[in-house]
Amino acid sequence: MAKLTSTAIVLSLAVGISMVQAEVIKLPIGAQAAQKQHLERPENGMTRGQVAARFGEPQSVVSSVGDPPISTWEYADYVVFFENDRVLHSVLKHVPLHPVTPDQ
Repeated sequence: MAKLTSTAIVLSLAVGISMVQAEVIKLPIGAQAAQKQHLERPENGMTRGQVAARFGEPQSVVSSVGDPPISTWEYADYVVFFENDRVLHSVLKHVPLHPVTPDQ
């Protein structure tokens, strides 16, 4: 009986695993948000004050998290990551080539 049960479990797992599939999409870093690469963005090391003066106030702000404290400012086309008071990195937002609408 134990052998029959273990055989049933192995077969169930084998069938379940063979049904699982995923598509892997590889997109080179340089091709991401290619139409926005020309946009001027905050540079590493700028202060929050410099960013606000040059690029305006962000659309939204996420408070500091972790140690060292990392916070984000979100603009229309990019997100700025701060460590303490300095820009750590700015990242362009993804723009899908074929946007999906809620009714799809």
